[in-house]
Amino acid sequence: MVVFWLLTIWVENTETLLLSYGLISAAVALALQDIFKDLIGGFVLLGSGNYRVGDRIEVEGVVGDVAKISLLYTTVLEIRNWVDGDQPTGRLTLVPNGKVARAVVHNYTKDHEFIWDEIVIPITYTSDWQDAIKRIKVILAKTQTQISKKAEKQIENLSKHYYIENSVIEPNVFIKLTDNWIELHIRYITDTTVRRTSHSEISMEILKEIQNSKGITIASETMQILK
Repeated sequence: MVVFWLLTIWVENTETLLLSYGLISAAVALALQDIFKDLIGGFVLLGSGNYRVGDRIEVEGVVGDVAKISLLYTTVLEIRNWVDGDQPTGRLTLVPNGKVARAVVHNYTKDHEFIWDEIVIPITYTSDWQDAIKRIKVILAKTQTQISKKAEKQIENLSKHYYIENSVIEPNVFIKLTDNWIELHIRYITDTTVRRTSHSEISMEILKEIQNSKGITIASETMQILK
């Protein structure tokens, strides 16, 4: 500002000088527009509280846990990508706050910690599907009692701030008929951060029950070639 003021003393034609000021200001604003967007986005995020440090978010394909929120970037500990399941890759991803402020952000842990998950098991049409459902529901009752109670309390608190219809928290088994087999869709609720662990534990218990049962057979795709 001092330099510009001194220039007005030596330059007689101030209109030319003002025009130069305008062109320089426009060039600087154009060059730094992304930084300005990120800076404004940082203030918006800090003020709105769309997510906090520790929340699991997804924004434009980037999924991970928020490790740090600065004025220009949000640092995310990445999960998924080349790792199968909700496990961290070890890579820190910097997401510009300007992009976050105008993009669709999925927050997995805002105001609650649970998420619904499904396990799909195909069984043959000759299997005792009623016995299979009964056995699976017994397993779900053993593994889902505590998490269901916790989720029910959080939904009650969540309904005070948002319009949420009465959700069915209890785990259930749904049937889908296909051309080759019967699909058992096992729907249950779990903590967001341990979804893969819960999926694996329930799957192992179901496999043990199926192996101990004589009337239930896992279906697999077969092909018949006629010559």
